Amino acid sequence: MADSNVKNLIQRVLFLILPVLAVLISLCIGAYDISVPEVFRILMSSITGNSDGLEPMAVNMVMKVRMPRILGAVLAGAGLAVSGAVFQGMFSNPLADPYTLGVSNGAGFGAGLAIILSLSSVGIQLMAMGCGLAAVGLTFLLSMKNSRSNVTLILSGMLVSALFSSLVSLIKFTADPFEKLPQIIYWLMGTLVGVNYRELIFITPAYAAAMIILILFRWRINVLSMGNTQARSFGIDVRRDRIVVILASTLLTSLVVSISGIIGWVGIVIPHLARLIVGPDFRKLMPASISLGICYLIVIDDLCRTLTSMEIPIGVITGIIGIPLFIYFIYTKKVNW
Repeated sequence: MADSNVKNLIQRVLFLILPVLAVLISLCIGAYDISVPEVFRILMSSITGNSDGLEPMAVNMVMKVRMPRILGAVLAGAGLAVSGAVFQGMFSNPLADPYTLGVSNGAGFGAGLAIILSLSSVGIQLMAMGCGLAAVGLTFLLSMKNSRSNVTLILSGMLVSALFSSLVSLIKFTADPFEKLPQIIYWLMGTLVGVNYRELIFITPAYAAAMIILILFRWRINVLSMGNTQARSFGIDVRRDRIVVILASTLLTSLVVSISGIIGWVGIVIPHLARLIVGPDFRKLMPASISLGICYLIVIDDLCRTLTSMEIPIGVITGIIGIPLFIYFIYTKKVNW
């Protein structure tokens, strides 16, 4: 018993420390190297307002270029990992991910349309978020006749995803091939380039609300993942709680996609990795998924901006790394929900 408590304490400390270390290291590395002590002084100067002895170039690099991008990676990594874990539990499906109900292709259509219309970055965010939520709403509408069946909901999500995928293809076909089309394709591959404080502030209130709802519902998600019959025996309002949890997860995913584009495999691989470490109990799985998701996406983003002179879209690297990891989980029979 004492050994178990010590192990749990060590895990909690590591899950708190690792994201902080990942953020700090990420602030240091890049084409313009900055030492750890200098990063600390820059961060302190942003609090105290005293920037004496600091290079303006280093200050701008840390606070205006790297920090908003890293914060975007923090939000995206945590949001996709938690949403993936929730969908896997809710649908009792180890292959479920945050995009199961069609939110990714819906958001992609909205963003592509906004780019063609030459809207601002906030306009692209709003269109991506709105169309992503509309796609999930359409999924629920199609599954209403048999709303108690997870299979019906997943199949409806596949149909809606296919519909919006076709609409995205139509958008790409009609886009200006020299200016608009490259922007659309780059956004669809996932990127944190250009993430700024205004975009982060814009999504943070709704993001925090959705994350808090999921954290407060974590014990209910445990019960819901056992099946409808068992959940009702615990006095759970299955229909209401399923809708609340799925909508919160969908909102979280839509907000992430609105700033980062479509980043695949994070919501599949990270929950399985977290489950291997802490087990399926969502009281432990959610914090573990948040920590690992943050670390994973920060590391991937660092690779994207340092491996080559031209930045690689983040969705490309998550696929290259995520697919072999998932194959390993399958081969070792570690894939479960």
